[in-house]
Amino acid sequence: MAEITINAVTRTEFGKGASRRARRDGMVPAVIYGHGEKPAHISLPARELGTALKTSNVLLDIVVDGKTELTLPKSIVRDAIKGTLEHVDLVIVRRGEKVTVAVPVHTSGEFDREGILEHVNNTIEVETEATSIPNFLTLDLTGLVAGTSLYAENVVLPAGVTLISDPRMPVVHLSVRSSHDEVEATPVATDATAEAPATDATATPEKKD
Repeated sequence: MAEITINAVTRTEFGKGASRRARRDGMVPAVIYGHGEKPAHISLPARELGTALKTSNVLLDIVVDGKTELTLPKSIVRDAIKGTLEHVDLVIVRRGEKVTVAVPVHTSGEFDREGILEHVNNTIEVETEATSIPNFLTLDLTGLVAGTSLYAENVVLPAGVTLISDPRMPVVHLSVRSSHDEVEATPVATDATAEAPATDATATPEKKD
């Protein structure tokens, strides 16, 4: 489980204008809350935060005013067009406590290549210790035939990890590949001699007296 330390600064200005100025200066507004603590409004360096968030369910040791809080990203807001970080909510976690998180599901194994694989749900929710969150879970597709699905209950979970999602929630479905048979138009044969009027090439003109 990845754990990254980031130094933060306390925010003293609030509102849209202050947030825009912070982002212009390469900082991302954020809030730390949970465990009965008073919410802490902070700013985090955009570059370091962006790199850290590339890892799913990364644990962040946030250092602010000489105090370190172990946190887990709860809500990440990005600009709809640019994709830049706009705001992050961080929830405080304690070592040894259990948390519920959505973990990505990767697939492996050979399946019926005549079908089309559809990823219905890319993550499943599980309960696990905060410091032991898997980066991803693996679903084995070996033997999957067209027209069938695999579900959350088919994902093998590591020891200490409990499934929270509905066991029958579909994760992948192997659709039957539709076949379009091309119908070739067969030209209709015609008997030209049958339809053409018969002519006698040896006919002799009528003789006049």
